[in-house]
Amino acid sequence: MQPIQGTTDLLGIIGHPVEHSLSPAMHNAALSDLGVDCAYIPFPVAPEHLEAALQGLHAVGTLGLNVTIPHKQAVIPYLSEITPVARAVGAVNTLWRSDRGWRGTNTDVAGFIAPLQRMARDWSDAKVAILGYGGAARAVVAGCLQLGVTQIHIVGRDRDRLQRFQHSWDAPLNIHLWQELSSLLAETTLLVNSTPVGMFPDTNCSPGSKEDLSKLPSGAIAYDLIYNPRPTQFLQLANALGFTTIDGSEMLVQQGAAALELWLGRSVPVSIMRQTLLNALQS
Repeated sequence: MQPIQGTTDLLGIIGHPVEHSLSPAMHNAALSDLGVDCAYIPFPVAPEHLEAALQGLHAVGTLGLNVTIPHKQAVIPYLSEITPVARAVGAVNTLWRSDRGWRGTNTDVAGFIAPLQRMARDWSDAKVAILGYGGAARAVVAGCLQLGVTQIHIVGRDRDRLQRFQHSWDAPLNIHLWQELSSLLAETTLLVNSTPVGMFPDTNCSPGSKEDLSKLPSGAIAYDLIYNPRPTQFLQLANALGFTTIDGSEMLVQQGAAALELWLGRSVPVSIMRQTLLNALQS
């Protein structure tokens, strides 16, 4: 890190808890490489103190903030403006200051699609199956729509929640109960796990069995938004079957890089952010 002094600009992340966040290490490594007089700080903010914390951090000149659980939706009423992508997702994970207060966006969408865009393929004919219907699934749907995907399928266990999710989008989504997953996979191009199944410490779980995943067609991609453990049981099964796999660490890196570029107005060293994150996950 650069030495912190009176001229140092502040960036940070607010959440509760926030001590586990890997964002400070990742961002500070990039800031140090760039030689920018700026420091990225984790700020533990309890839900009942959210409004006061936002006012105080704006008052002291903080340039920008990441927002994590449980504030991604709760922060919206306190913002002067949110971007269309954040409005579509219904959640904000990045704030930047303006004269009228905090403005918000969602870089999870950019983070999700970044590794897919590098594959240089036409996604308009892809069939995507998304496991889960929570906030992470909303970022995945928004990303798929940006890629031009026209066949988006949501898989969950509760029909009422599936229908509410479906009707919250101004786009044609298909919904399926979990027992329909096996038959759905035969034509699935991209299978995304947006559920917490398989996350540390329950690392021996997978949202899909080996038998399920074996039904995927040749060339399919399995994408898990979880980054701890790396790889998850879900991705280990998919990899053993010969499918391309993507884990959540790349989404975390890319959403962080998108936020840092927004705050600094310049390109950032993504490779350094990635290596710092991977080192932290291995330690």
